[in-house]
Amino acid sequence: MSALPMVVPEPGLPERVTIYEVGPRDGLQNEKAVVPTEVKAEFVRRLLAAGLPIVEATSFVHPRWVPQLADAADLMTGLTADLGDAARQLPVLVPNQRGLDRAVELGLRHVAVFASATETFASKNLNRTLDSQFEMFAPTIAAAREAGMDVRGYLSMCFGDPWEGAVPVDQVVAAGRRLLDLGVGQLSLGDTIGVATAGHVRALVRAFADAGVPPDRLALHFHDTYGQALTNVHAGLQSGVTTYDASAGGLGGCPYAKSATGNLATEDLVWFLTGLGIEHGVDLGAVVATSTWMAGELGRPSPSAVVRALATGDD
Repeated sequence: MSALPMVVPEPGLPERVTIYEVGPRDGLQNEKAVVPTEVKAEFVRRLLAAGLPIVEATSFVHPRWVPQLADAADLMTGLTADLGDAARQLPVLVPNQRGLDRAVELGLRHVAVFASATETFASKNLNRTLDSQFEMFAPTIAAAREAGMDVRGYLSMCFGDPWEGAVPVDQVVAAGRRLLDLGVGQLSLGDTIGVATAGHVRALVRAFADAGVPPDRLALHFHDTYGQALTNVHAGLQSGVTTYDASAGGLGGCPYAKSATGNLATEDLVWFLTGLGIEHGVDLGAVVATSTWMAGELGRPSPSAVVRALATGDD
């Protein structure tokens, strides 16, 4: 049995949090060695068995852009054959109408689009201007909504940009509002290069609230580049945000940040929430075992502090 922290609740924090697991998509997308489709499928199955309520499975992106996810259709077809309707509930990223069409063909019900809060990253990642990216997303979001699908919006570079530096809060709010106005149900604010600090997090969530976007429409996506991810989660909790993106084992990272340590590890987040007495429904031992197994598949240890502390080598 895995050790668990002593539970000491903190007044004023949410009673329950939703962990939005992004390991199979965001965690694996930058891996140089191709991960076999069956290993990805097993990763998803194990994460679901560990109690994670949402597991983002893959992205229907062109193979030239992200070769690691070229097997998206095969992965989702196999998961559907194995898990049935549960697989159709797994979110997938769709960069454009073609990606959405593939998701619709497979009967999937939850999709996400990925936008930028800055001009430079919109140009480098999407080959669009900050303004024209929304013109690209509009028909895709509308078509998804018409198909009865739930649409999530990722907004990257919300706290800092490697080319532009600090990103004004009002610029992030304006970009986020445009995605919400197009019809996304939830907006995930990404600290893409891991430079956010607690006061910045509180200021951004407060600015969205002042613009008519309550915390329950937001999710927070932190990277631990400077060791601030859990501190930033705490600031988010104090601000009323109850959905947090995380990646099992801390897989993934930002190719634009030197020494980036990757996404906030699911295990680190679970340990932190458990200690605060916040409900999350996730079996910590099962996630640690899953990340230990995946680390073996990838041939390197997990960067998660909690995995390192608790892993026994069993899978």
